[in-house]
Amino acid sequence: MSQDMLMLLVEGLGETLYMVVVSSLVSALLGIPLGVILVVTGKNHIKENLAFNQTLGAIVNATRSTPFIILMVAIIPFTRIIVGTSIGTNAAIVPLSIAAIPFVARVVESALKEVDAGLIEAAQSMGASPNQIIFKVLIPEAMPSIILGLTLTVISLIGYSAMAGAIGGGGLGDLAIRYGYQRFRADVMLATVVILIAMVQLVQSSGDYFAHKLNKR
Repeated sequence: MSQDMLMLLVEGLGETLYMVVVSSLVSALLGIPLGVILVVTGKNHIKENLAFNQTLGAIVNATRSTPFIILMVAIIPFTRIIVGTSIGTNAAIVPLSIAAIPFVARVVESALKEVDAGLIEAAQSMGASPNQIIFKVLIPEAMPSIILGLTLTVISLIGYSAMAGAIGGGGLGDLAIRYGYQRFRADVMLATVVILIAMVQLVQSSGDYFAHKLNKR
């Protein structure tokens, strides 16, 4: 493999990391609060509001059920409004984030629902406010599961970022399409696959480590 191709691989890796890191941060910042809201507004919970909960749940489900490649194309006008273009790494971050936010929300919702109801009742009996219950009981108790869920989200985003390359999103996916597939370069295809596998292994190992460290049980 030539030095120029190695430089392209390094550049593609940098673009992929940029897309995954930024979209992961955005999805966590918006998805975690969304997941908390889905739980606390549920039936018999501390902020019960069933009409709001069901409406929000329907929106989350609708977004989650849309295939990513269709979502990317469908929101091109919105992407142009946000970043001024529909091509490139910055443009790819918009659909990546939108696809990941509801996924994170459902992961967080599932993790919070695993928290022992007795802990919530004990906190309420001691006069804890809803915010105190959320930040001092629910989230700390569910943190290992949340970390594992976020790990799964990042891994999914690595795969989505590669798919984004198919329509000009940049990164390793774009490199694999333009040089590996269209120019019949098996070595380029193999290199991108190996790099993506290595990224997934690193993310999974890191997520497992932090989840284990935070597990009080």
